[in-house]
Amino acid sequence: MDAEILARIQFAFTIAFHYIFPPLSIGLGVILVIMEGTYLKTKNPIYERMTKFWVKVFALTFAVGVASGIVMEFEFGTNWATYSRYVGDVFGSALAAEGIFAFFLESGFLAILVFGWDKVSPKMHFFSTIMVSFGSMFSAVWIVVANSWQQTPAGYHIVGEGMAARAEITDFWAMVFNPSSVDRLSHTLSGAWLAGAFLVISISAWYLLKGRHIDFAKRSMKIGLSLAIFASLFQLFTGHSSAVGVSENQPAKLAAFEAQYETESNAPLYLFGWVDDDNQEVRFGIALPGMLSYLIAGDTEHVVTGLNEFKKEDRPPVNVVFQLYHLMVAIGFGLIGISLLGAFFWWRGKLFETKWLLWAFVFAVLGPQIANQVGWFAAEIGRQPWIVYNLLRTSDALSQAVSSGQIIFSLILFIVIYSLLFVLFIYLLNEKIKHGPEDPDSLDSEYKSQEPLVGKV
Repeated sequence: MDAEILARIQFAFTIAFHYIFPPLSIGLGVILVIMEGTYLKTKNPIYERMTKFWVKVFALTFAVGVASGIVMEFEFGTNWATYSRYVGDVFGSALAAEGIFAFFLESGFLAILVFGWDKVSPKMHFFSTIMVSFGSMFSAVWIVVANSWQQTPAGYHIVGEGMAARAEITDFWAMVFNPSSVDRLSHTLSGAWLAGAFLVISISAWYLLKGRHIDFAKRSMKIGLSLAIFASLFQLFTGHSSAVGVSENQPAKLAAFEAQYETESNAPLYLFGWVDDDNQEVRFGIALPGMLSYLIAGDTEHVVTGLNEFKKEDRPPVNVVFQLYHLMVAIGFGLIGISLLGAFFWWRGKLFETKWLLWAFVFAVLGPQIANQVGWFAAEIGRQPWIVYNLLRTSDALSQAVSSGQIIFSLILFIVIYSLLFVLFIYLLNEKIKHGPEDPDSLDSEYKSQEPLVGKV
């Protein structure tokens, strides 16, 4: 296996592992703001207990996210030195902004959030919670901006020639608000909100099934489910907007998403299938005639650019991208369905007694994680063979001084270390779940009459 493939596998592995945790932190940050804000408004101590419990989970995910994310920045210099030199002025500015404006904001106020309960006023602590939540989302802004510039470069010019060529920023705000950054950011954030919401829903459902921390679990589930309903529907909107942007800025990627080989009007939208790239057809698939054209432009006669308009060496691997994209969409609709189903049972007053639905919620925590992962891979593989779209090929971005043996050795080390880190994360999370909130039963009965619970929702 050559160095390029190994370097891509290594980076894919490290970023896939890392990407488990930032979405959880972003989603949990919003949950914490809602819970602590409710506590300040109602003065009901159970919301303080809820906030303190979920802060512990947030701190755990934040710590593992930081530990797993540092490695990727070193990989830019070791495995992708040519890429780093080419986009250093652009990519470096976004990463620097993320570190200066977002990471330090988040990590600074995190100390108050975790340790400042009895050391600062309630309003100051709530302000810290807001800043931590804002910082986690602001961090995502700069990471998505940097990656979106690779997808749709803007606000730059090229200086130098050959191996000395590099991109320089000519308009910082044009770089930040490149053609895909806003759509991709909104879609990423909605996926993160879903990840945090379904973690809260999953743990709450588990407590209800086991008959533990009942009041805590019911109130946590209500908040988590409310965010899940909003985020799942919002993600449908942002996903559509992002796909329209892809059709305009990266037509080869959209064609790969839908295995659209011919340029034509009335282009079909496939629900599923298996792409036979050699014969340029989708086998075992079901397609909705004209739906792809309609979704892109609101007109079934809209002409969609096909893959045959591009040289074979300029096309992404079609079947891989097709399957990843359709899996993401399927999970997205599944999350909408289970969120609305939960809302229906909540409205009927049966949410907390319907065991099959609670079990579904327990395992639904995997849905946003899988969707985030496959969506990210679909976007990145769909950009191939370009590491910077239409400017720099992935094969030309590799470090020339790093051998295949060195990459294999470091990849094995990463797999071992990250596996141990993941086991540690699961162990600590399980311990926190088993322990539950502090004083789990002392306040359950005191406030039962203050808020509607089972059968009174």
